[in-house]
Amino acid sequence: MAKFLALMILLSFWGGFISGQKPGLEAPYRIHTLFSVECQNYFDWQTVGFMHSFNKAQQPGPVTRLLSCTKEEKKNYKGMDLAPTLEVPSMSRHPKTGDWYPAINKPAGIVHWLKHSKDAQNVDWVVILDADMILRGPIIPWELGAEKGRPVAAFYGYLRGCDNILAKLHTTHPELCDKVGGLLAMHIDDLRVLAPLWLSKTEEVREDRAHWATNITGDIYGSGWISEMYGYSFGAAEAGLRHKINDDLMIYPGYTPRPGVEPILLHYGLPFGVGNWSFSKLEHHEDGIVYECGQLFPEPPYPREVKSMESDQNKRREYFLSIECINTMNEGLLLEHARRGCPKPKWSKYLSFLKSKTFAELTKPKLLPPVKIQTEVAEGKETEEIKIHTLFSTECTPYFDWQTVGLMHSFHLSGQPGNITRLLSCTDEDLKQYKGHDLAPTHYVPSMSRHPLTGDWYPAINKPAAVVHWLNHVKTDAEYIVILDADMILRGPITPWEFKAARGRPVSTPYEYLIGCDNELARLHTRHPEACDKVGGVIIMHIDDLLEFALLWLLKTEEVRADKAHYATNITGDIYESGWISEMYGYSFGAAELQLRHLISSEILIYPGYVPEPGVNYRVFHYGLEFKVGNWSFDKAKWREVDVANQCWATFPDPPDPSTLEHTDENLLHRDLLSIECAKTLNEALRLHHKRRNCPDPTALSTPKVDTTNDVTTSRKFSRFAGNDNIKSNPVPRNHSQESSLPKVTDGLFSTLRFWIILLWVFSGLGFMLVMLVVFSGYKSKGSLKGKSSKNRRRSYTAFLNLNGRDRQSRKSEVSL
Repeated sequence: MAKFLALMILLSFWGGFISGQKPGLEAPYRIHTLFSVECQNYFDWQTVGFMHSFNKAQQPGPVTRLLSCTKEEKKNYKGMDLAPTLEVPSMSRHPKTGDWYPAINKPAGIVHWLKHSKDAQNVDWVVILDADMILRGPIIPWELGAEKGRPVAAFYGYLRGCDNILAKLHTTHPELCDKVGGLLAMHIDDLRVLAPLWLSKTEEVREDRAHWATNITGDIYGSGWISEMYGYSFGAAEAGLRHKINDDLMIYPGYTPRPGVEPILLHYGLPFGVGNWSFSKLEHHEDGIVYECGQLFPEPPYPREVKSMESDQNKRREYFLSIECINTMNEGLLLEHARRGCPKPKWSKYLSFLKSKTFAELTKPKLLPPVKIQTEVAEGKETEEIKIHTLFSTECTPYFDWQTVGLMHSFHLSGQPGNITRLLSCTDEDLKQYKGHDLAPTHYVPSMSRHPLTGDWYPAINKPAAVVHWLNHVKTDAEYIVILDADMILRGPITPWEFKAARGRPVSTPYEYLIGCDNELARLHTRHPEACDKVGGVIIMHIDDLLEFALLWLLKTEEVRADKAHYATNITGDIYESGWISEMYGYSFGAAELQLRHLISSEILIYPGYVPEPGVNYRVFHYGLEFKVGNWSFDKAKWREVDVANQCWATFPDPPDPSTLEHTDENLLHRDLLSIECAKTLNEALRLHHKRRNCPDPTALSTPKVDTTNDVTTSRKFSRFAGNDNIKSNPVPRNHSQESSLPKVTDGLFSTLRFWIILLWVFSGLGFMLVMLVVFSGYKSKGSLKGKSSKNRRRSYTAFLNLNGRDRQSRKSEVSL
């Protein structure tokens, strides 16, 4: 019986490990950290330092060392037990070209991990670091602002090839090349798309010896050594990934951190020193310090000595980070030597310091610094303190799904600052069948397509209704809101500072056909007809204005929609005389009520098929109307019933090749080129979307299966909302940025591993009680020689068992909830 109980207890512990779910790390918050090394002593001591700091920093989730070894290297390798490891075939010597370039093992190792590791199938976020790094605190992607399609990275300003011929030669999107590296935090879906491109672009740049010069690459050795870094940047550009660049997370020891910034990652890739003491990792290239008992790196100055040698506070902080880096590595070496059975080292002042409370306090995990993101735009880098949030409204239909795919793809390409939220208006019946929950960060809104009071069928009212709902259910820290339509393609950032938006002064684009602003329609529906602006499409508005205005937008839309007597084309400009543009008038009349006068810019938006103004860099395509190039045409209305987003590899008919266009009229040529760009962007978005959905090889003979999504029956009022905004109700883990606010669907209890783990714990608890009862009965069988006090003790112990059993049962109840 005792053996059986012991086995059950063991199984319950194993179940906990098998589940792979630590508190706070359930989907969609599962993190996995990767770093790449080779079978050398040089990487072994780096691994010891890395792993010690990983544990000390309390980084959530598992870690994997990607170990690249040749067969010869592995024969004598001693460090297999230094970290959780996945062995990777070495590409140091390229199998095809024979080129010796060990840095290529990093992208090659990640490709191998994605293909062969089970961990890659049970993760949401991946943090990629280098071995020569020391963690000072947890790196949590969503707390850094990472989103699907928007990874976070550190700034590598010396990658000048992003700005010159190198990028033009090696990526079709040189304008998307970000100068990043070191720390990478991204969604697993993005990594699956990026990793093979990272590897192939590394090979491509490595072979381009004609452009290894320092003035092109920034590589001071002119040897192509940083080809892997360019491989990453060019691969990300090809995948359409725009980075959120944080220059405060990582620092090289020897550099002075900015005032108020607490880096959480030390990258000791360069030599550094404090006073007469110095350290360079290259001096320890052949050092077997991991396997030599009692051997540590030369001890740096003590904190007290640093304070006496430097009075400048900023310089002191630099020195403190430098000595912390080496002290953490030495602490890790001490622990590794002890694990290997080395004799206890002799007492010394330095060893005493490493074991002291002072050192423990200095190196306790650091909290993430406030997120400060640099956003790269086509014209260069620009850091803005103004926070922006972009909104667009859709419904639960395939028609809006493919539009969402196009808009989200272009959003990531455009460099638009801030987060984006899809306002998804659906009935409960719609949600049961809906498949597109993961297409964008989403806020779920009750549908008003069928008006709850009048029964009028008017889906366009969902736009103002959804904005009102979002404002009332999400507390945003954004200062400006950009509102778009789903049938738009972003070509560049839309920012309040560029287009001069201000409090009380929104920016929008001209809608000249809103003739109702000039006639009796405005006089009927606003007290300030003179303030009626003929605008729409793109809106940039201060959050305070939007909070006052949104409800008026909705009410005026209802009011104009109900005024059927004034639907005529000569009053509204609506060629169908159906009241379909009532929502647009609702916007203009609502703004007029508050006397919000717009700055109207004709340089933000263009309809494909319209002749552009010379020299204007339009930021948005609005493909609301049919447009043509020669015999080719596109009309979104013809694709209303086609499920393009969920049919594998479905795209729209490709537009003509630009090389076939006539060049006789520059204006018409530019018009056609813009039309082609719009269509190509839509198709590119769909192809990447299908690739991310793991659609089968399009050349395969079998018929591809369309993915399906589980039915969602949970009420929307319990939904959680995406983005970095603070939620007024139904809170999620702090700063967690979700891809979708879809209500969590709970699987049946009996179909989950968690049920079996709980069951095992129940058996364990019962077994423990049985053992205690057997012990109790054993004492009882020995006779009744004990006195009254013994009986009292026995009763007290039994009461404790009962109380403990109840406590265990209450804890199990809490877990099951």
